[in-house]
Amino acid sequence: MRIIYAFLLLALMSIQSCKSDAGSGLAKLDLLSHGLPISIKAPEGAEIVTDDMGVWTDVTVKSGDDYYVQIIASDAVTFEKADIIAEQLKTVKESTFFSKILEEYEDGFIYEKKIDDKLNFDFRHVKIQGDKEYIFQTGLIGTFTEDDVRTMYGSVQ
Repeated sequence: MRIIYAFLLLALMSIQSCKSDAGSGLAKLDLLSHGLPISIKAPEGAEIVTDDMGVWTDVTVKSGDDYYVQIIASDAVTFEKADIIAEQLKTVKESTFFSKILEEYEDGFIYEKKIDDKLNFDFRHVKIQGDKEYIFQTGLIGTFTEDDVRTMYGSVQ
């Protein structure tokens, strides 16, 4: 009987170890060479695309179908992070596909969208650094699970 319990305990520990290793594929990624003096965590070998739109800079970091972070950098309109998050919340809630807010944090939120009866997830994370504001969200193309979005949200904190 003890052998069975020991085996079950070992199996559960292995499963838990695999779960905790799932996010360990993310490495620090310095975006200074792409025009942003910030770092995030991203999968090794992620593709980075930078578009200078004049008033703002759009940087996307993509790897596979489950990691696609878009960062919009611009001059800060306000240095009150709560005001920027409130504006982001308002914009998201006005979207046709908005379903519900899953979680709110001091620096942003995770939310659910419903498109043709299919669930998709997204987030907003706000960072103010110097005289710049950075808005992080999922890339515009793709379908992301709640777990995908939680990983991406955690990678930009």
